[in-house]
Amino acid sequence: MTNPEVAILMLCLFIVLVLLGFPIAFTLIAMGVAFGYYAYYSGPPETLSDIFNNNIFYLLNQNTYSVMENDTLVAIPLFLFMGYVVERANIVDRLFFSLYMAARNLPGSLAIAALITCAVFSTASGIVGAVVTLMGLLAYPAMANAKYEKSFASGVICAGGTLGILIPPSIMLIVYAAIAELSPLRLYAAAVFPGLMLAGLYIVYVMIRVSLNPSLAPKPNMEDVPPPRQIYLDLLVSFVPLTVLIMLVLGSILGGLATPAEAAAMGALGGLVLAILYRSLTWTKVKESVFLTAKATAMVCWLFVGSWTFASVFSYLGGHDVIEAWVLSMNLEPWQFLVLAQLIIFILGWPLEWSEILIIFVPIFLPMLDTFGINPYFFAMLVALNLQTSFLTPPMAMSAYYLKGVLKKQIELMEIFKGLMPYLAIVILCMVMMYQFPGIALWFPDYLFGEFVQ
Repeated sequence: MTNPEVAILMLCLFIVLVLLGFPIAFTLIAMGVAFGYYAYYSGPPETLSDIFNNNIFYLLNQNTYSVMENDTLVAIPLFLFMGYVVERANIVDRLFFSLYMAARNLPGSLAIAALITCAVFSTASGIVGAVVTLMGLLAYPAMANAKYEKSFASGVICAGGTLGILIPPSIMLIVYAAIAELSPLRLYAAAVFPGLMLAGLYIVYVMIRVSLNPSLAPKPNMEDVPPPRQIYLDLLVSFVPLTVLIMLVLGSILGGLATPAEAAAMGALGGLVLAILYRSLTWTKVKESVFLTAKATAMVCWLFVGSWTFASVFSYLGGHDVIEAWVLSMNLEPWQFLVLAQLIIFILGWPLEWSEILIIFVPIFLPMLDTFGINPYFFAMLVALNLQTSFLTPPMAMSAYYLKGVLKKQIELMEIFKGLMPYLAIVILCMVMMYQFPGIALWFPDYLFGEFVQ
């Protein structure tokens, strides 16, 4: 049944319900079933059992089964478990303070240490909430004691914490690969240099800003600095093992030695080994890691079930067709289409999180990429960068709420929002740079796997 008006109503109602605070996954399922019942309706039921004789229930069942058997999604719980184990092994706090001491002579050394720690921990975790929360408890008090300006310190933590959805092994990229039916290996390779570039731009901004205004981030007292030998020994003990583990995981994926799921299993085992070596592994911490992994994995799986059901009904009603016809009727050039798509995703980042944007709205643009001759991996990297803004853009800047949740009355929400704004501008600058130089995203995957042919 083609009924584009009902499809658009369905989409608008979903946005309203999400803004009212309804759970996303179950809102998607409920709306998919409700509107799907209408879409597949074949007449009044003759018996009570005929009420359930509607294709929407078969579709929901098939989507649930498809999610459960999706090989790409197997990597998600394993990467999550690795991140939670590393978080609870007290490796990150050692890494942070070692980096701080090593960077003590640089302007904004605490902020730089926080950004590098966020980048490293993001690669081991991929969970924005976990990174921002942990660094809020670890780095913010240290910066507050060092008399760092509040909004400056909070902006560093929130921006650094969002790197986890871009730098591999990113959970977001696994989800994108499953949605767009792209190779997760190519996506990981394409994300390496954009992720490093964004982290590097954050560090450069901090150094320039503090050099211009040293009062934002006073230098550490020299009497608090341990001997250089102790600094480098601590750095060797905390930085090298975690970095080696991450490089082994990513290297095995990019080198074609293991699938993402196999590499994630190796990473989970490596995380346990590190926790044992650091003598910080307890049965309680293992249980917590397993529980949090199961909780996060269930959320992702139900999001997929709901989104695929919602998207299937939306498409069946003609929603995708009407939006595609509207875009194509503008006779846009490829660069204009890219700007329009990224602008829409950017605006959606104000009220929505990355998961809703990625699962519901990005698939609307994917079928048009061939029409405009756009490399899907290049488009994926633009989207991945753009989705950083969903964590940094008020009023729904989730990284700010994560930080506010752990700091409580130590800082006002508006101070955090103020600290986020420069990093939001840096993300946009990064997108412009990548558009001007597509090789930032495409050179590495082409080098590893050969040039992509559409």
